[in-house]
This record gives sequence, structure tokens and C-alpha cells, in this order.
Amino acid sequence: MTEDFLASIAAVVGPQGLLTDAADIAPYLEERRGIFHGRARAVVRPQSTADVATVVRLCAEHNVGIVPQGGNSGLCGGAAPDASGTQVILNLSRLNKIRAFDPMNFTMTVEAGVVLQTVQETASDAGCLFPLSFGAEGSAQIGGVISTNAGGSGVLRYGNARDLIMGLEVVLPDGQIWDGLRTLRKNNTGYDLKQLFIGAEGTLGIVTAAVLKLFPKPKEVQTAFCALKDLDAALSLLSRTRAASGDLATAFELIPRIALDMTIEHIPGITDPLTESHDWYVLMELSTSRDDGSLRDSIETLLGAAMEDGEIVDAVLATSSEQSRSLWRIRDGIHDAQKGEGGSIKHDVSIPVSSMPDFIRRATTAVESAIPGIRAVPFGHVGDGSLHFNLTQPRGANREAYLAEWTRMNRIVHDIAMSMQGSVSAEHGIGRLKKSELARYKSPLELELMKRIKAAFDPKGVMNPDSLL
Repeated sequence: MTEDFLASIAAVVGPQGLLTDAADIAPYLEERRGIFHGRARAVVRPQSTADVATVVRLCAEHNVGIVPQGGNSGLCGGAAPDASGTQVILNLSRLNKIRAFDPMNFTMTVEAGVVLQTVQETASDAGCLFPLSFGAEGSAQIGGVISTNAGGSGVLRYGNARDLIMGLEVVLPDGQIWDGLRTLRKNNTGYDLKQLFIGAEGTLGIVTAAVLKLFPKPKEVQTAFCALKDLDAALSLLSRTRAASGDLATAFELIPRIALDMTIEHIPGITDPLTESHDWYVLMELSTSRDDGSLRDSIETLLGAAMEDGEIVDAVLATSSEQSRSLWRIRDGIHDAQKGEGGSIKHDVSIPVSSMPDFIRRATTAVESAIPGIRAVPFGHVGDGSLHFNLTQPRGANREAYLAEWTRMNRIVHDIAMSMQGSVSAEHGIGRLKKSELARYKSPLELELMKRIKAAFDPKGVMNPDSLL
């Protein structure tokens, strides 16, 4: 990392594209949770794919590690440098152009630094929908969304990022540019190369642009907040909802009473939607591009039948978009509400949908036995089998001492998830946080195949060298 090397980088990206002063670099060094605090010699901010390619080629020639970074909203440290101070952060926020928009083909071609919310709004203005949605959509950038295969509340109907990408442009570790920006829905010509880079967390190359798949914009959306008879009723209600609506369910979110209490306590403006307290709730949303009002009738009918059959004991059906947003504020506020209760040990697991209630019971019993007074807060996308199984510290406990139990709690929860044919990462990726978990739970053959792919693409090991593997 010589001065000549930095001068070569500056010649490519210009004075605004290279940050070397400590004060300028500081905002890029810490990931969102504050778990990883890295160091870097420089932050590089290119403005074009050609610039990215030249920078990557220079880094490869000088054996300088590259940490790709977008909105830095990830939760596993995959966009944070290590502590050596010898790596460069390649921030893609200046690659922020929408290159093409074809509403007839329902596609949009965007650069990696375009913010997810911008994509959503641009599509909406033209009568289309880009359905990927999650809490950090106002800062998350498309390159990071793709590199982590992000999920969110709409996976039940539309799938993860992997299902919404039609083509990619990628700068490879040697600086070559692969132009895979296809807008075809059918292209059966061998290996689907784009899938190698989706979810690879920048370890095989740097995504610089993508073709996104769009859908017709919903004209009717119905939102309901339901109190369940018990935890098992969530599955029967999910099955009923999908069948009765013609599979128009967009979201199906599980919320425990403890999470509702936390949001009421710590998030201003949130109140209990129902008059009585219940142990478990579901927030469901149905949507359709038809505007004949039939969806309202469908959800009223299915809720009435669920009430008669004892699956739900109470419910509120939003009568306006404002009321719908109020209900979603409960779900979206759970993450921040937990901060007001002290330390929280996070888990992002995936379980077969049919096994979800059993997992929650088994894991809750196990962690309560390990740490008396611990408060399990299981919530999230139960419709697609993805669960945030977060563990809030016991009341009055020392926060630092509690968070020191992170690895032990991970082992308990992840062992149970894997014993039920689940995954230790449903939608947040591996990054630096879960490398040891990946090594523990992947089979030796799976790990060997992943390492072979890494070696084939990045023999010098310069691409995000501290993440994933």
C-alpha cells in the first residue's frame, strides 16, 4: 500500500473518489450493529464500471485486499474491513444511475449504488412493483442487496433477491468486466453464471449493475392483524390464507406478545390494535393488481372462517392505508424496540414452515434453561420459514456480561435449527460474523466446493478476504 499505489488510484477516481484522511474514512469503518470496528488505508469511491475495473486490476497487481461496500446496512460485518489497516474499501455509492427502464418488459437496469427505495419509487411511478422490501430499504443499495441475497417481507410471494435478478454486470478479481445484463426470461444456454455472484458477498467479484424483475403494481392491498388461538394456529391460518385468496398473500409475519409490549413501550405512537392481550399474533397482507374490490371480500371471508374454526380469536382489518401503515409500524419497530431492553443476541434462522412452532418451543426451552430469565423474542417471516429468533437479556442483567454469551447461545439455537433441517442464515448472509458457524455446519464436501469456486475466480484472494470463507 505505497504512496505510488494510492496515486495510481487517485488518477483513476479523481480527488473526490479517494479518501485517505482518518476523519473522512471513519464513517465507513463500522458496520450497522457496531460489532466490527475495522481499519482501512483508503476508501475508494469510483463513478463508473470502467473505474471499478481499473481499481480492481491495480489492487490485484499489488495484492491489496478489497472490501466492497454499498449502503453498509448489512448485519453480519460483510462490508467492514479487518483491523490490519492494509485493505481498501471500495464504496459503490457513486454508481447510482438507472440505466434503463422497460415497463413493457417489466425490467429495470440499475447500477449497484442505487438505493433500494429509489428503485421501488421509480417502479411505482410507472405503475410497476419491485417487491423486495425490508427495514433498511432507505439506505441499502442494490449491489449489497444482490451480494447478500437479501429477503424481507415479500419473499412468501415474490422470492429473495435471487429470484428477482435477471442479469448482472460484474467486475472480476482480475479487472475484467463480465457483461451479463440480459433481460430474457428464458435463456437455457449452459451455466447460469449470475447465480454465482448473488449471495457471494463480494468474494467472487463486484456487482456493478443489474437487471431487476418488475411486476404489475398492486391496486388493492388488504392488511390484517390477527390474534392466534395458539402458536400452532399460525400454520393452519397460513394454509387457509393462501388457499382462500388464490395465493395472493404478500406477507405473513409472526409477532409474539413480548415483541408487541416492547414496541408499545419504546416506539412512540404504537398502541395495541386489539382490546385484549394474546400470546401470538400474525400480521398478514394480501395484494392484487385488480381493482374490483374482490380482495376485501376474500379476506373478510377467510378471517370469518378462521374465527369460526378457532384459529384466531380476534382481528382488526385495516380500513385505510394509514391504518395499514400503523399496523406495519409494529412489525418494523421490533428491532429498535429491543434496544430499549438491553443487550440482544440475534439469530437469523430458516426452518421448514411445518416445523416452525416446534422449533420455537424447543429453542425457547433450551435458552431459558441455559440463562434463567432470558427473554426469547421470535418474530418474522413465518410464511416462508424465516425467523428472527432474538434473545433479550434478563431484566437487570449486565449488558456486556450477557453479550459475552453470544457464541454459546448461537450454538444452542443453531444446533436445534440444523437438527430440523434448517439454516443458520435465512437472509442476512455470513459476512465475518458467521464464518465459524458456516465451517461448523456445512459438510466438508460443500465447503470444499465453495473453496474451489473461490480459488477459480479469485486465486490471489483479494476479494473481500475476511468474509464468508
